[in-house]
Amino acid sequence: MYSNTMIKQPITIKEAQKKVDDWISAHGVRYFNELTNMAILTEEVGEVARIISRQYGEQSFKNNEKDKDLSDELADVLFVVICLANQTGIDLTKAFEKNMKKKTKRDHKRHKENKKLKSKK
Repeated sequence: MYSNTMIKQPITIKEAQKKVDDWISAHGVRYFNELTNMAILTEEVGEVARIISRQYGEQSFKNNEKDKDLSDELADVLFVVICLANQTGIDLTKAFEKNMKKKTKRDHKRHKENKKLKSKK
């Protein structure tokens, strides 16, 4: 069992990547292949979508879904994303920083000028 006491708060993305890698080595034998992990990621995102559609959308929870936890499902998504990054040699810290620079350069005015995002009065 992986207890909360093993996780220092806050952890960096790099530390998260190491923790996942250590966990895979200790408990998972090896990483699933990339295609399998992509399928698992799709499943996990589907579970997030199910909770969002019921909690914030118009659908209602089924009796066996009421104990579903959005934070836990988002953490499952993060875990699989980290697995994919680790097994493909991606440093998520560098990738995230590069992506934020790209978004900032591309979108620095776009959203502020979007009339659809202006508050309705």
